[in-house]
Amino acid sequence: MLRTAMKKLLLILAALFSVNAAQAADFVPQEGKQFITVAQPATVDKEVIEFFSFYCPHCANFQLEYKIPQTIQAKMPAGTQFVKYHVNFLGRASEDLTRAWAFAMATNSTELVEDALFEAAQANQINSMADIRKIFLDKGISAEQFDNGINSFAVNGLVNKQVKALEQYQVRGVPAFFVNGNKQIDLGGFSDSASVQQFVDNYADTVLYLLNH
Repeated sequence: MLRTAMKKLLLILAALFSVNAAQAADFVPQEGKQFITVAQPATVDKEVIEFFSFYCPHCANFQLEYKIPQTIQAKMPAGTQFVKYHVNFLGRASEDLTRAWAFAMATNSTELVEDALFEAAQANQINSMADIRKIFLDKGISAEQFDNGINSFAVNGLVNKQVKALEQYQVRGVPAFFVNGNKQIDLGGFSDSASVQQFVDNYADTVLYLLNH
């Protein structure tokens, strides 16, 4: 329902507002509107952190339909680190999915399983670790690798890292993007987008702007 509502909102905005190409090209993100400064130390190196949940309809839109993370990664400056952390407060098997994402990070299989995990979670097909395990196996991860790795020391460490980051940044909703440690993208700042495409472009451009300034 939230996914449908967001689409309807942006379609309504498209009907009410119009912008030409010159206006779109002049977009410059504003602090206090498209982004805010948070009480975190700035990072030395360029960095983007995305907090998300496979159960979150907006996160699914960002990944599967709008491809905002992919656009950012394709255009971000060389040497930028892009990290995605799963939150454990949304949905039935959130803690299992946080562990599964840690396993995916540890085995460099995030790109292999991410879309499938989103699709299954959005279809209410993930209720246990057994459901998650099947997805990994369907994507080519061996049963032995999964069973031996899902509770490994490395995975436990990455689970803890995600939980600590969630607490550090005081994330209460997703998707949440933080740039260079102390800048957070404000989703509400894009409510005047004239179209879905303008929303997507301006959101990604705001992240890229902060990386380059």
